[in-house]
Amino acid sequence: MENLTVGNDTSVQHNHTLGVWTDHTVEYKVASVFLVSLICGAGIVGNVMVILVVLTTKHMRTPTNCYLVSLAAADLMVLTAAGLPNITDALHGQWVYGYAGCLGITYFQYLGINASSCSITAFTVERYIAICHPIKAQFLCTLSRAKRIIMLVWALTSLYCVMWLFLSDTKKLVYDNVVLVSCAYKVSRSHYLPVYFTDFAVFYVLPLILATVLYGLIARILFLNPLPSERKDSSKKWKRETGREGRMFGSSSSSSATAASRRQVTKMLAVVVILFALLWMPYRTLVVVNSFLDKAYLDTWFLLFCRLCIYLNSAINPVIYNAMSQKFRAAFKKLCHCGPQRMEKPASYSVALTYSVIKDMSNGESPDHFTTEMDELNTPTDQYLTTGMLPTTKKMPYEDPSQSGSDIKA
Repeated sequence: MENLTVGNDTSVQHNHTLGVWTDHTVEYKVASVFLVSLICGAGIVGNVMVILVVLTTKHMRTPTNCYLVSLAAADLMVLTAAGLPNITDALHGQWVYGYAGCLGITYFQYLGINASSCSITAFTVERYIAICHPIKAQFLCTLSRAKRIIMLVWALTSLYCVMWLFLSDTKKLVYDNVVLVSCAYKVSRSHYLPVYFTDFAVFYVLPLILATVLYGLIARILFLNPLPSERKDSSKKWKRETGREGRMFGSSSSSSATAASRRQVTKMLAVVVILFALLWMPYRTLVVVNSFLDKAYLDTWFLLFCRLCIYLNSAINPVIYNAMSQKFRAAFKKLCHCGPQRMEKPASYSVALTYSVIKDMSNGESPDHFTTEMDELNTPTDQYLTTGMLPTTKKMPYEDPSQSGSDIKA
């Protein structure tokens, strides 16, 4: 991110004079500090909540959510390593964190950016395997494998970003009326541009191309065709196990719930990818355009707009989870101790029967793709099972459907 600030420095560093330095206007300082503080502050709180609810809630520890934790950690790194220098730059007009701060902050900025891109790519591939290849998902989309992939992603990106420690340095900018310190590239433009374009291609262009192709294949399965082997396989299994109409009815109900859950989770993750593409586009486009211009376009307000888009991309993901995932919404409320607290759900015979439906309908996917057992208790299946198949069993109490609803996994 700092190259947005120092791009002009590298283009004029060979000149003998930099002219007269003028400070930022009051309007710019107020707008910059207020907007950056608001977006980064909200983003830090939201991403911390995402990490906490997944780590402290057992049923939230799923492969997909592990990738979302990795994305939240990367977004936290971007918000802190890029947001704070932006505020001090607006207030002081120069670099105030010294040489070590220049190296460290630049390193963590790029580490957070690249790790977030890799995390998005990882959960995109996981969604593709889970939806389009459910048999392979039995051993590929597991919690332990997701953890290993995340560790590998962070290890590789950490090593890759070491190069920025050798490309950054502090420089003194001598103006006619003041001497300022900046955090800039210590190599010439011809040397760092190839490195930057490689970074741009690997961590922006290629992930978006891959996401476009994979989500296209996923959409074809989820929205244009029945889920692979879901109807036929589940029908055959249930016909072998029993000929009772009650269980066949439960199979159909569970099938539709599973399909709805998969669609909702996939929509949510697709929104994350789309916003990543759109909110990073102004900054990426500016860098590409400036690379071919003799004099870089560095309008102060447009640079602020580009930075705000990047901060917003890192801050908006928890809002998406809360809006599109009932599980995350309920977990956020529980973490904040607001809203009605769910009581421990009682066990009943119908719970076990419903779980057997879900197990057979899972197609070997990881647990985050299943609907919870108690979700089916609010359907006619439960009434049939408790009144038709278990006539001597009294129906157990359950939550008000208006409060529970269908449980969407994320």
